[in-house]
Amino acid sequence: MINKRLLIKHLLAHNDENSFYDKKRKIDIGQKEGKAKFLKHVCALSNSNPKNNSYIVIGVEDEDNNIIGVDFFDDSKIQNLINAYLTNPPVVQYENIPFPHLSDDKVVGLVTIRPNNEITSLRKNIWKYYGGAVFFREGSISMPKVFDIEIKDINSEIVQAIENNAQNNIEHTLDGVFHFLNKRKDYNAQYKVFKEYFVMCWAGQKKIVKDEVFFSRVDIELINEQVRLFFSALDEVAITYDNDSFKIVEYVNLGLQNTYKFYPLEETVIHFENNANYHIDTTLLFEPPQFDKKTLYHIYNSNNSILEKLKKGRALTKGEALDLKNLPATYLICYFNQFHEAIDKLNEAKPYLKGYSPEIYSIYKETLRILRKVKYN
Repeated sequence: MINKRLLIKHLLAHNDENSFYDKKRKIDIGQKEGKAKFLKHVCALSNSNPKNNSYIVIGVEDEDNNIIGVDFFDDSKIQNLINAYLTNPPVVQYENIPFPHLSDDKVVGLVTIRPNNEITSLRKNIWKYYGGAVFFREGSISMPKVFDIEIKDINSEIVQAIENNAQNNIEHTLDGVFHFLNKRKDYNAQYKVFKEYFVMCWAGQKKIVKDEVFFSRVDIELINEQVRLFFSALDEVAITYDNDSFKIVEYVNLGLQNTYKFYPLEETVIHFENNANYHIDTTLLFEPPQFDKKTLYHIYNSNNSILEKLKKGRALTKGEALDLKNLPATYLICYFNQFHEAIDKLNEAKPYLKGYSPEIYSIYKETLRILRKVKYN
């Protein structure tokens, strides 16, 4: 089993970006340009590596390889994006890798692109790239190619050596468990061994509601691979497990005018097998709440007024400051209730919420995470 933290270190140590790996400070697949560039790099790396895995490391400075991290990204449906836009799409996996020097809410993103031994191309137009375009890697650049394409295998031995040097061992596993338990001891840190091989660690603030146990500020890691499987500063999470699986059910708190309710968002089940393999099944459970349209019109217009005051740098009243905390979630509710322009307002609010308060910006990011999960499904 590969220790993904070691793998990233070995990739970064291997000279500069090349035809089997790329590094990015960040990606933004919520916007058309960012989505197009991400698809271009996946296409190019897949075509340049027909026999071996290729990688994109996210959260790294380009000039000096300084690991700065990015926000936790738990989109299990990223393969849907790949399948929608690429012909002969490779299997792509996005994983969140914690590093000890990063803050709790930051990780390094690791995109693994599996070989498919076929020519991958854009299925349809996106941004400035045309449907049918084929990309390859030339050094550290993803370039379009128009010629009789011959797939060449030039990286298999190098990538195999890097992956072999990143294999996990018992020392790495024990160090990972002790580090997690010490760092999370204020949040009910626990661990469990599955199939005498896999070690799961998790922590969260525990509370009991009507005889049911929930956790907030949840952090879950598969220690063998140094992969963070779940992280949330806000949501309520139910955790159950048996000898073969570990289940996470995530809830989101949504509502209007001080009337809120927890709605199940997503269920994730990690299945552990006897052959030292595991797989993850994710099911979207969310049913968007529906509200009275007149009430929503009033709240939507109120949100717009608050946003305009932020844009003009005007001070908010106490009531408006309180409403601002709910602004991202209420825009989301409006969008789910057929206020299609609410999503544009939500995107427009980003820089102003970021500049106003770290707490409100954190709420904004959690809101976008819910939206991303629902849209990709």
